[in-house]
Parts: sequence; structure tokens; C-alpha cells
Amino acid sequence: MKSEANCLIAQSGGPTTVINASLAGVIEKALNGTNIHQIYGAINGIQGVIDDNLLNLTDIFKDNDSTIQQLKTTPAMYLGSCRYKLSDFTENISDYSIIFQTLKKYSVKYFLYIGGNDSMDTVDKLSSYGKSINSDIKFIGIPKTIDNDLECIDHTPGFGSAAKYIAASILEIAHDTYIYDIESVTIIEIMGRNAGWLTAAAALARNEYSAAPHLIYLPEKPFSTGRFVTDIKEEFTRRKHVIVAVSEGVKDIAGTYISAESAKTDQFGHVMLSGTGKYLEGLIKHTIGCKVRSIELNVLQRCAAHSSSLTDIEEAFQLGQYGLDAALKDESGVMVTLNRTSNFPYTVEYGTIPINEVANLEKKIPIDWINEAGNDITNELIEYIKPLIQGEAPIKYIDGLPVYLSVDHLIKKK
Repeated sequence: MKSEANCLIAQSGGPTTVINASLAGVIEKALNGTNIHQIYGAINGIQGVIDDNLLNLTDIFKDNDSTIQQLKTTPAMYLGSCRYKLSDFTENISDYSIIFQTLKKYSVKYFLYIGGNDSMDTVDKLSSYGKSINSDIKFIGIPKTIDNDLECIDHTPGFGSAAKYIAASILEIAHDTYIYDIESVTIIEIMGRNAGWLTAAAALARNEYSAAPHLIYLPEKPFSTGRFVTDIKEEFTRRKHVIVAVSEGVKDIAGTYISAESAKTDQFGHVMLSGTGKYLEGLIKHTIGCKVRSIELNVLQRCAAHSSSLTDIEEAFQLGQYGLDAALKDESGVMVTLNRTSNFPYTVEYGTIPINEVANLEKKIPIDWINEAGNDITNELIEYIKPLIQGEAPIKYIDGLPVYLSVDHLIKKK
């Protein structure tokens, strides 16, 4: 048996309802039948490693299975997050020196980072630097993102639950809208800068009596404001109420975002968008003059654990376990992944993929899954998303509200 070694876990990027399920998967695996002596969690991602701000997870979760189960259904990040971009180590080694000093201080042999595209970039850089200095530390990426835009994986943990929340919300918005005997347009803006997976999930709200959303616009196809107005007018020939789902990142034929775009970008170079729904609301008021309202789901779709998908939770948990398994088998510089093996019945298999095949790439919706007019999606896309929203989370309620694991360690001032 190998000598004792320690494990460090961190989370970063945007929150989801199931990222803590992956954390729970790693913790449970590490506590049962491994040579891991201590499990640490970095507070606020890679910044916590740089700042030597670690939490002893063994002390919190050892011999406490009920706490691990509660962690599985607690939304957002138990360990906190960051959006910190590491420089290339060939240009600036300072962060790497500090990080590896911290890893040595805590005898860390296995480092697992749970996050999205930018987090996989961090894993890739740490792994590459580790190889350059002949470090034996294993670096593993565990995927998450509600955007579902990571390559080399059928779908990302977090997407299924966000999709379920979006579909349920649009069904409820439709019920709210149908009560008035007046022509109206309701525009729902949904996250998605360059990939429209979340907006496409709105189609799951359709049922035998409601066709809402009646129009769906994704960033994968050019958006025309003139065609948008025409589409609304055509819908009014068939119905009194028109409900639209639109991605925040829709662009015109020249590739310019139609939203009221900020000139700013974040530290990873992503354009910071705002105002797509409001812009289109003003357009309809000016051109058609009917009652119109825009709704921005924004962060509401990220951490709605009360509406999470049990399928999503269990897959996230399994990916966490598989990630530690990969590290224990001496894999490094990889992301754990899952591939769909069947749609009917729905089944998946788990594996790993070299991290450099994932980092800084973006998976978009296939064009043939969007209709020719660019205002709806095909049945293939609906059948792709539908299995991912199945099942309800076993969340405990007290006084009518869900009970989540305390994150007091993130709230208190130092």
C-alpha cells in the first residue's frame, strides 16, 4: 500500500445547484478505503491555495454521512469561488511557486479542481508546471457549468438542474400570461453568451395545452431585429399571447451583440453583457405597440436547488468519485467526463480526457438542431435535454424552507 498522502479540493467559476455534489463525491470516496490521510478544501478556489486559506474537510465530514448527503443537495459552492486567471508559467512563475509551496506544506498528493472552462485552464497550467519540475502531484479537473459549453463531455453537471428550473419557470410564466384577454409579448432573457443550451431548455416547458415559448432565439444563428418583429406579428395571427425565450448573447449577421453591451470584459476576456431583453422590449413597444414585458432570469437559474434534477445530482456525485479514482490511479492533467451510451433508456459511462483537449474551447449547439428560420429548435435537441432534468432532489424542509449546509466559513469576516 502506498504511503499516506493528502488531498486538496477547490471550486471556482460560477455556481450551480450540483457542484457540491461533486465535492461530496470526492469527500466520501476519500474517507472510505483510500490511503488519503487528510482532505483539505481551498477557500475561494486557487486564490485560497495562494493565500494558504484551507479548511480541514476530514474534521467536518468524517463519520458524518448525513452531512455529506446534505452537502450533495446544497447549492452553489461550499468552498467558495474565484475568477482568478493564472499567467503562463513560462512568463510569470510567482503564483506557481506559492501554490506548490502550499501543496508541499500540506503534503498534498492529489489536487482536484471543480469548475468550468476557465477552471480547466487552471488545471492544465498547474499540471504542465508540475511536469516541468517533475512533481508527483496529480491534477484532476472535475467539470461543472450551467452553460453546458465544455467540450469532450456529453453534458456538464449543473446544466440539467438549470434547464429544469428554466422550463418550470417558463411554464409558470405562461400560466401567468394567459389569464389576460389582451395581446401581449413576454420576452425571457436567459444566460448564454455564445452557446444557447440554457435557452434551448425553455422548449421543455411545452405541453399538450401550451406551446410556450412560441419563439426561441440562440446565439448560434444570426439574429435580425426586423425578422424578430415579423415573427411576433406572425404569431399574433395565431394567438393572443406570445412568449419568447432569447439568449443574452444573440448577435447580428456581423457578429455584434444586439444587447446594450458594456465595453468591459472580465479577467478571462469574456464580454460582459446586459440588456438584451430590455432592448427587445423597447423594440416591440416601438414597432407593434402592444403590451410587452421582459424578464431576465439571470442568476436565478444557477442555484435553484429546490428545483434541481436528481439525475444531475447523482451524475455530479459520480464524477467527483471518478475524479479521485483517476488521481489514485496516477492519472494527471485530465478532466473526468461522461458520455451518453443510450437515450432510451438513458445511460452514461464515465472516463477521462486530456485536459488540454478541453481548456479554452467552447461547445455550441449543432446548427442542424436549430430550425432553418432560426426561431426554434428541433426535436433532437429536446430529446437530448429531456433525460437530464429527471428526478427530484431529496431536500429537507424546515418551516417551509429548504435546509442547506451552513456556509458560515464564507460569511464571517476574517
